[in-house]
Amino acid sequence: MTADPDIERSDIERNGVRRINMWSSPRNVSTAMMYSWRQRADTTVVDEPLYAHYLATTGRDHPGAADVLASQNTDGREVIQHVMAGPYPTPVVFFKQMAKHLVGLDRGFLVDYDNILLTRNPFDMLTSFQVNVPDADLDETGFVELVEILDWLVAAGWEPIVIDSKDLLLDPPGVLGELCRRLDLPFDDAMLSWPAGPKPEDGIWAPHWYHRVHASIGWAPYGAKEATLLPQLQSVLEQAEPLHERLLVHAIGHG
Repeated sequence: MTADPDIERSDIERNGVRRINMWSSPRNVSTAMMYSWRQRADTTVVDEPLYAHYLATTGRDHPGAADVLASQNTDGREVIQHVMAGPYPTPVVFFKQMAKHLVGLDRGFLVDYDNILLTRNPFDMLTSFQVNVPDADLDETGFVELVEILDWLVAAGWEPIVIDSKDLLLDPPGVLGELCRRLDLPFDDAMLSWPAGPKPEDGIWAPHWYHRVHASIGWAPYGAKEATLLPQLQSVLEQAEPLHERLLVHAIGHG
């Protein structure tokens, strides 16, 4: 990926709208983060607009894949040009994205967005992900793409904005407050809670993945995870751990 190091974050606003991509690994409080931003009066949220592109490109068999393919444009370039470009009714647009959904796409469009990286301890992520995708490989985790985006941001002269889900759950107001500061946006206390249940912005895949977040009404306290990793995922864990460690070096509030 290449970028112009002279581009400043203040230049990212296009047509009066600030657009934010949050790139995440799966099973990583990303939906809770979308709900958090949804509570802001100045923000529209969009749920994984590149999911159908990812499924069509990779042929992955995810729960509800046929419904996802039928509900979204499968051409990622058109999604970037027409869905992600807007127009939108609010001055801020927050796109919840899976990093792996970038497969096959030119990364040049990232210069038009703020980009947040959301990561999670790979063991915790994989033991959750294996419930729905027991045959996952490293490509399914998105860690490779997260590190690619990290390297692109550093090469562009930008300070990477990285959040580790554990740090976020340990201190939601602190981490979210610092995130907003780095984005040059005001922090809003409304981001700390949301109503229970499905949201109109949920993707059609929500019934397969969003049960726990639909039961929530705000950021739950962090709790250590007790689980057993499937044997076939041990090699994936070993590949993902050093990538996660690279991301943690830049994480807000970490250390």
